Amino acid sequence: MNDLLEQFLIECRELVEAATQDLLALEAAPDEKERIDSAFRGFHTLKGAAGIVEFPAMGQVMHAAEDVLASVRGGDRPVSADLIGDCLSCLDLLVQWLDAIAENGAIPVAPDEAVTSLVARLARSPADAGPEARVDDAGWLAGFLDRHRTLLRQARAAFRYVPDADCFFRGEDPLALVARVPGILALELSPREPWPPLEELNPFECNLIVTVLTASSPDETSAVLRSVSGQVAIHPLAESPAGDGDLSPDARKVLEEQSRLAANGAAEGFAGRLGSSGRVAINVLRHAGMAEAAETVSLALARSQSDNNSEAFLAALRTVLEPPAEATESGAAGDPLAAPRTRAARALRIDVERIDALVSLAGELTAVKNAVGHSAQRAREGVDPDSLARALKDQHALLDRLVAELRRAVLEIRVLPMRQTFQQFPRLVREMARDLGKPVRLTIEGETTEADKATVEALFEPLLHVLRNALDHGIESAADRLAADKPATATVVLRATREGDQVIVEVTDDGRGIDPAVIRRVAAERGVATEAALAEMPDAAVIELIFAPGFSTAAAVTGLSGRGVGMDAVRSAVARLGGRVTVSSQPGAGTSVRFILPFSVLMLRVMTVEVGGQVFGIPIDAVIETIRVPRDRISRAGAASVIVLRDRTLPLIPLADLLHLSEPGEANDGADARVVVVSAAGQTGALEVEKLGERMDVMLKPMEGLLSGATGLAGTTLLGDGRVLIVLDLQELLA
Repeated sequence: MNDLLEQFLIECRELVEAATQDLLALEAAPDEKERIDSAFRGFHTLKGAAGIVEFPAMGQVMHAAEDVLASVRGGDRPVSADLIGDCLSCLDLLVQWLDAIAENGAIPVAPDEAVTSLVARLARSPADAGPEARVDDAGWLAGFLDRHRTLLRQARAAFRYVPDADCFFRGEDPLALVARVPGILALELSPREPWPPLEELNPFECNLIVTVLTASSPDETSAVLRSVSGQVAIHPLAESPAGDGDLSPDARKVLEEQSRLAANGAAEGFAGRLGSSGRVAINVLRHAGMAEAAETVSLALARSQSDNNSEAFLAALRTVLEPPAEATESGAAGDPLAAPRTRAARALRIDVERIDALVSLAGELTAVKNAVGHSAQRAREGVDPDSLARALKDQHALLDRLVAELRRAVLEIRVLPMRQTFQQFPRLVREMARDLGKPVRLTIEGETTEADKATVEALFEPLLHVLRNALDHGIESAADRLAADKPATATVVLRATREGDQVIVEVTDDGRGIDPAVIRRVAAERGVATEAALAEMPDAAVIELIFAPGFSTAAAVTGLSGRGVGMDAVRSAVARLGGRVTVSSQPGAGTSVRFILPFSVLMLRVMTVEVGGQVFGIPIDAVIETIRVPRDRISRAGAASVIVLRDRTLPLIPLADLLHLSEPGEANDGADARVVVVSAAGQTGALEVEKLGERMDVMLKPMEGLLSGATGLAGTTLLGDGRVLIVLDLQELLA
């Protein structure tokens, strides 16, 4: 990718972020002129950027949105939810194009029908639109799913298609288009407006709403309905089943054959071979439900045909055939609602003052280095040892201070503001609230609070789970809120604060709160605990049961929640970042979920232990205490060993067994067992080690090479004697 395109991507993503915020703010305050002007300038600048890189499709879409906002500025058109939604759709389409450019390094070939449909929607005035049903009218999904509940196990998406009244004049056939969606399980037709008497019926006007339940993936469904995307609302219902999106053996063989065909570089018939293999590969991927991969291969094929070589096409096929091994939290959690993921930042914008601080530290370190060299010269000259020792001690103290400052300065360069993640939620909350038919206002506080880049980027999914639960379970309907003397519009606050070496992220709502009585009843029904045990538990402990795997108080599964995977996934994700989750709630007043996270995930305090002749580090946050246990106090429970510590039975696990190392040496035979009591993965246990070492602050380096995919290893650092210290991830090791 050339420098011009790289700069284009950076600037466009910033403009998309700003324009999205302006549009959402404009929807809440339609008369705020500054927001109208700012949104207009954003689309105008994006249109200009499209002209610079010669991207006509982008320029056409941005120009249409710019015209709409110009009419709003001039007072000719009011701000409405549909207008805001159409402008946001423009930005969504642009983001897809930007992702394609980032992946392929070239301007994508935009589908004409997608651009034409979006421009037509923007150009249509409210008077032209008439009293048509909104695509995303709230309330249809729950009733539709309830009528077809026996099919939900097979269903992966539901969609509602509201064709334009004049669609027949554009050559569109709504029912024929819907019939192209594979895996239809249920279909309902209803009138957009009440049917008139037969003699008054206009046969040239479409008066239908099509509602469909399908076994196809949301991506596959969206690919078929792309030409009418503005008239369709698609709702994912479940995670793709195991293996979805993976190639069957037959499909893989076909793609491998197409790869070999395209790799034949003989000049004679090259263009035909490339085009044929490309079309077959794209069709195979679409049939396998891998619409995104098909689009990527299509773009790569166009580039290869333009360059008259097959390199780009073959590289795209290799990516499909040999995907990188990645485990995502949403996949593990069974995420029921597809949502955009946080894009890892490949570049960081750093305050110049932080760079100046590093330069200053480099100068001071150079001075200390010269002083140490001078002391070495004095040692060679045979100066007084006591004088030399004092000088070296002073220089070591100065070096220790400078290294600590350097470490702190480097960690602060790696930080990002919470805005990086928070900025994605206003749009998502808007869409979820409209789907649920609940008026909700999201307030964001502390978005300038900084945390480690890895923490900020990993917070998106756990926060999304919490917000889904808040909107679906916590927030009441407008009617219920009014009956409870609450404002009809609910408030959800997303807040971040810095407290010492910790970052606190909090989601608070003013909904119905968590009722411990309901938790006790559901927990008893599902066998989580006996009724007697639940009755004796304090309310705070009962509320903690919402983190149990599979636990949910939802009466029915919806597109947002109800499968009992959300809060369990939240706790696991936050624990992997070295943090913890707390919940406080007051029935009738609301709920607050707090993430307590370390400021840096690279700076860690550890305790060293030795097993099997090797030294390992254990995060000090996971260590409760260290003890010596006489061998005669170690009992057997089946095949396992246990100890009793203060009337509590704990499993005793030899760390050497966990790490598949040799058995503890003879030095421990007959002697007291050295035990580290730890808390990890929500459980308390005891690890037997050979030796206990020191405590130290370390900077973790991610695992590389052969150990990069190993579970249970958090990273490495160097000890003072030059040995490599492997730091253990007890959350994974003991899960």
